[in-house]
Amino acid sequence: MLAILSLMKKMDYTELGGTLFVPFWHKDLLKIAHGTKYPNLKSMLVDTEDGVNAAEFLEAHLRLESFLQELHAPKPYLFIRPRNVAFLEELLRLEGIEKIDGFILPKFSLLNAEEYLELLRGRDFVFMPSIEGEELFEQNKLLELRTILLSYKEQIPLVRFGLEDMLRQLGMRRTCDESVFDLSAPASVAGNFIAAFKSAGFTVSGGVYPCFRDEDGFAKDVKRDLKEGLFSKTIIHPSQIELTNELYKVNEKSFDEALELCFATKAAFAQNGKMAEVSTMSPHAKELIKRAQVYGLSFPE
Repeated sequence: MLAILSLMKKMDYTELGGTLFVPFWHKDLLKIAHGTKYPNLKSMLVDTEDGVNAAEFLEAHLRLESFLQELHAPKPYLFIRPRNVAFLEELLRLEGIEKIDGFILPKFSLLNAEEYLELLRGRDFVFMPSIEGEELFEQNKLLELRTILLSYKEQIPLVRFGLEDMLRQLGMRRTCDESVFDLSAPASVAGNFIAAFKSAGFTVSGGVYPCFRDEDGFAKDVKRDLKEGLFSKTIIHPSQIELTNELYKVNEKSFDEALELCFATKAAFAQNGKMAEVSTMSPHAKELIKRAQVYGLSFPE
């Protein structure tokens, strides 16, 4: 298993930024994938799930086949989201599929996990499971799913949870000025999910923010994600690309504190009026430094 993993693609989650949702039929799909349409886009997902009905399966297959033939050296990280296990199996047979970086696996559950994983086992792809069903609400099932994924951790840059699916199952819908963490039941579900996966060494992405015209609301949502230990999110409008990159910059003070922690010679010391413990705080400090290397620093005005 270790020999196989050493040959596989590796990807650091900090490099993914905002992942732009692009339906398979988008007229500029190839330009986006080649980085000419949005040069600062970090990652993209070509969707064949939410934006595709059953009648469009054949069209999706043919368009993706043509897309892969024309694709060369994609600039943003490139993922495809198949509708289901059967469509993933079809995609893996397409010539040129090795040009993409990986897959986002929708509705990943105990019912289909082994089928998805069997298809990807030993293949040079990363993947991001999106957990959207009853496992969100049943801790034992969630932990069982986590156990299954542990063997594939090196292939999984991020674990995703279906925020809109969760709200639907709770019979709720949030407004543009509400964070999921402002609502008691969704906050509880999200908190359990984050704790379960982050404690096992996975990184968890933030949920989709649906109000693409509300830049202030989007910025607030991303900042709350970061406070809750989440990173990256699917973005649904190109206007969110630059905003996401800007929000992921690390402020100068936090960066300086992170450097001080990582190079400290004492196990504990005073830092700007707070106690700093190297053993407990250095993992977070290293993540901040890594993020700064990708997105840069922000400075007070």
